[in-house]
Amino acid sequence: MAKLIGLNRIKTAVFISGTGSNLKNLINFSKTKKSPISIDLIISNTIKAKGLKFANQYQIKKKIFNFKNIKTTEKKLFILLKKNKINFICLAGFMKILSSKFIKQFNGKIINIHPSLLPRYKGLNTHSRAIQNKDKFSGCTVHYVTEKLDSGKIIMQKKIKILKKDTSSSLARKILKQEHKIYPKAILKIFN
Repeated sequence: MAKLIGLNRIKTAVFISGTGSNLKNLINFSKTKKSPISIDLIISNTIKAKGLKFANQYQIKKKIFNFKNIKTTEKKLFILLKKNKINFICLAGFMKILSSKFIKQFNGKIINIHPSLLPRYKGLNTHSRAIQNKDKFSGCTVHYVTEKLDSGKIIMQKKIKILKKDTSSSLARKILKQEHKIYPKAILKIFN
């Protein structure tokens, strides 16, 4: 990514499916002086995503797509992103897999936060797998999105120790706190 010039911020869309804690964190980050991004659009694949409330709270445009027909949905999504001059996409708990065609249209401009130390535990149930395998460490990873699931170039990781008393729920809470710390740092790293 190119360095920012002056006060121009990169128009960014955040894709969510759930509670939106990473979305809220990114919105707060985007409002700081050091942020290279502005959050201009929130996309969700479900009307039940609790994080959509932040669109109303912060007066950010939102759109919900059902993704039943991925080809049609992604065409509409692409048009919406271009209409809103979106140049960067952050996936934040987005539980749909984007097509290779869509990813190529935004090549190098889509990032994701994943709750494991990639390349370990791609996909779902990362915390329970780490606990079951008696791993000593887990963490989170910010990476570029490529056609292959959770396999893009790693931008930043944060490692945490797994305690013997940890459950998949307690580990998830600990890792989420770290996600909130490293997602903004990873964005700064990309644009500086």
